Amino acid sequence: MTKQLFLFFLSIPLLIFSQNKATIHWINNHAIPIEDALPDTELHIFDQKKPSKFTEAKIYGFGEASHNTKEFFDLKTKFFKYLVKNHGVKTFIMEESYQAEAGINEWINGGEGDSKTIANHFRIGFWYCKEIVNLLQWMRDYNKDQPESERIRFFGMDTKNGDNLNQEIRTYLQTNKITVNPELLSVVDSCSNKKINFNKPDYWWALQTPKLKQLEQQLLNSNKEITNLNAIIRSLKYLIHYTEYGSSVTEKYPKSNEVRDLKMFENVKWIVENESKNGKAFIWAHNEHINKSEMYYIGSGIMNLGRHLKDYYQDDYYSVGFDFGRGKINGFVTDSKNGNHWKTYTIEKPFKNTYAHSLMEVDKNIYFIDLENAIQNEPSPFFKKESKHLLIAAGGYLPKQKYKIMISKIYAKSYDGLIFVKEITIPNYQLD
Repeated sequence: MTKQLFLFFLSIPLLIFSQNKATIHWINNHAIPIEDALPDTELHIFDQKKPSKFTEAKIYGFGEASHNTKEFFDLKTKFFKYLVKNHGVKTFIMEESYQAEAGINEWINGGEGDSKTIANHFRIGFWYCKEIVNLLQWMRDYNKDQPESERIRFFGMDTKNGDNLNQEIRTYLQTNKITVNPELLSVVDSCSNKKINFNKPDYWWALQTPKLKQLEQQLLNSNKEITNLNAIIRSLKYLIHYTEYGSSVTEKYPKSNEVRDLKMFENVKWIVENESKNGKAFIWAHNEHINKSEMYYIGSGIMNLGRHLKDYYQDDYYSVGFDFGRGKINGFVTDSKNGNHWKTYTIEKPFKNTYAHSLMEVDKNIYFIDLENAIQNEPSPFFKKESKHLLIAAGGYLPKQKYKIMISKIYAKSYDGLIFVKEITIPNYQLD
């Protein structure tokens, strides 16, 4: 090895150290501190320093680096309250089923029930916790003093459940004395009652979708005066989306992922255009749904909800991702001997070669980074470079299978804003 080559390799660690130091210095001076992760405190500093694009946006996608983290839930709650009070956002859209809407909206508008009964409306178990129920309670309290036109409304955008949609459609048709082809109603029943078997793809689903669309067209072409036609069409559309999602399971991966996120986009678009008074909305979902680039690793090419939203709404859509350094997190353990169960793990420190490993060095416990500002002004290519990131989804933390949850990202391409939390804990699942 020549002397010049030796000196070159010797200088690489020093260069990396120098770049990292410059990055941390820049973040220390330009990140927006978030005072705490308490859901009921105000965002005083953020309000003074918020990015102009955040202020000017209409649709806000707030992600989460895992589905079972208290601080992510509470911080998203804090930001939602801020947007309600300061930016007129009254439409709340969640990675949850359409079927959850009616009961939750009834309750947040003064209906009967308690924390347990309201939480039972969720089809996704991660939301069955004190943090989410407290948010719904806040919505209920807020709505008490508002005219109907200014009340918060809850919407589900996910398309993984078909149950009870047939009952809703049948009840609507009977109430409005609308006669349709009984064979098509039978298809509605079959699709609503059938569960998707992800281990055994079924071409049956693809045969049903045209029949449901035929029923939709009949209703749209009806000459009869139909009260609140949007309600029945939306319910039927969710069932159509469910069958389309079921059909996609028969195709090669990642088709079902793309279909699911495309349908979530179509649902969000419909809600914004038909239910939001001012075209504004808050979206609560995982990082991989709300990021504005693609799902999972760099170069996956998997079109997600956030990419569809950014392509369609441009700067009206603002994507906020989350990351963390250490703390407690749940993971699902598959155990044939003792039974499958959730287990709480402790991540002592960020993993090497991850964004979090460097972001942990910043002198703030919780902070917001305007990534456009970082791209333009941060002296090193830190946010523009590919780095590792923990993707903790439905199965939670998988310590023995890190290769499944450690993916490559480029934050500058993924989000408009990033919230980093140094230490996380698990939510409170005791609703008593």
